[in-house]
Amino acid sequence: MDPLLVITNDDAGTADDEALERALDIMRKKCSVDVQSTSQPGELDGVLQRAGSRRIVVAGGDGSLHAVIAALYRRHELGHAVVGLLPMGTGNDFARSLEIPLDPEDAAHVVLSGVVRPMDLIVDELGEVVVNNVHVGAGAEASRRGAGIKERLRAIGVGKVNLAKLGYPIGAVMSALDEPSVHLHVELDGKVVTDVDDPVLMVSIGNGANVGGGTLLTPDADPADGKVDVMISHAIGTKARLGYALHLRRGEHHRRDDVQYLRGSQVTISGDAFWISADGEISGPERQRCWHVEPAAYSFILPRSAGRSEPPS
Repeated sequence: MDPLLVITNDDAGTADDEALERALDIMRKKCSVDVQSTSQPGELDGVLQRAGSRRIVVAGGDGSLHAVIAALYRRHELGHAVVGLLPMGTGNDFARSLEIPLDPEDAAHVVLSGVVRPMDLIVDELGEVVVNNVHVGAGAEASRRGAGIKERLRAIGVGKVNLAKLGYPIGAVMSALDEPSVHLHVELDGKVVTDVDDPVLMVSIGNGANVGGGTLLTPDADPADGKVDVMISHAIGTKARLGYALHLRRGEHHRRDDVQYLRGSQVTISGDAFWISADGEISGPERQRCWHVEPAAYSFILPRSAGRSEPPS
């Protein structure tokens, strides 16, 4: 078994030292394990500098995984990396998409006995990466609101019940009800799929299916199929927004008549000023952004039973 470099994040949302130690004990019985804790970007670069040929295991949530993938991409080392995951965050959305067990001990067994498969990556025109999902409009506002709600819910969690994962769906309902629509020009692979005269509630570009702790925003997305799923909601009126929010909670919104659900390789959005939520990080406002897929950009350790697509030829 290849040696492992386990990277933990001191600032991770639901850090559980006991669960992590049990997972580490499982892995130590099979291979050499080096654990490095980071909290600043500079520390992460220093740890990766010494990674060598070891497999990199992220012990954290979606934010921690994004930070490691982004650092490897920036260092031009991602294409040679093999990455595993011990889900230790609040939402663990990419783990859900990859069918990785959310229990760290079960995930440790996947790290040891799983299969290594190519994984796609979303990259924008500035060279910034998106591991899981990027969305604009009400979705970005939901993430912004959900972050505050998540912190308050975390404080009232009971035992192992993590109420913080309800932050995004609550924020989504609030935003769907009162966030103003935006006029956007959206192109997919060079073809106009919606224009500024048809206002939208939100646009989502999904490499993974889940956001906000299990909300299926792009339900059919597969991070190993060489494409992204694009969901455009035109639910504008109050009744339509409420219906959209209820269908979103059930993962059925993409079947609505006022929703476009498409698949492609490059997405360009322009028009009214819009905020962006990329892997949960809020930025903007922007007037134009472009994202493209880099198929098979790196390798990930998946459960052998996971129903992933074959790598693109």
